[in-house]
Amino acid sequence: MSRIGRTPIVLPAGVTFENKDNLVTISGPLGKLTQKVDKSIDVVMEDGHVVCKRHSDDKDHRALHGLYRALIHNMVVGVTKGFEKSLIVSGVGYKVTLNGSNKMTLNIGFSHPIEVVAPEGITFALPQPLEIVVKGIDRQLVGQTAATIKAYKPVEPYHNYGIHYKDEVVIKKVGKRATK
Repeated sequence: MSRIGRTPIVLPAGVTFENKDNLVTISGPLGKLTQKVDKSIDVVMEDGHVVCKRHSDDKDHRALHGLYRALIHNMVVGVTKGFEKSLIVSGVGYKVTLNGSNKMTLNIGFSHPIEVVAPEGITFALPQPLEIVVKGIDRQLVGQTAATIKAYKPVEPYHNYGIHYKDEVVIKKVGKRATK
């Protein structure tokens, strides 16, 4: 049996759970998230915990069991704490400006500035001039938005110019050398 799938999900105070026609809804202090669940997985409330149960030991059902448990757990964490990804912009003359909390302008070495508009539910923050923080309650949307921003200017290996995650290790390559 799946170890991840059978682990119960603890609902903190202020978080509500609803399952209606295989549509799981989690509401909390930061917002509301919904997830469609496959009909081979039952999501029920037992003793104040959310539990995922599968119908059979079929290989596909075992895979979905852990998947939906993880998705629902991420929803609970999202509506209570939220998720964030930090990006670092490095390069000579690179600049990031914020217009409100959902629009950002990137000057990253192109002939034109790049306008980035946050999807609904995502906010941008600039704690430092060249650090971008993407925040939201949906883990998948936060990660996708951060990956889209990162894809505008991948890190160049010889000078390390570009955009990378804050916790990403960027290795600088050694350039050509003169020999005797």
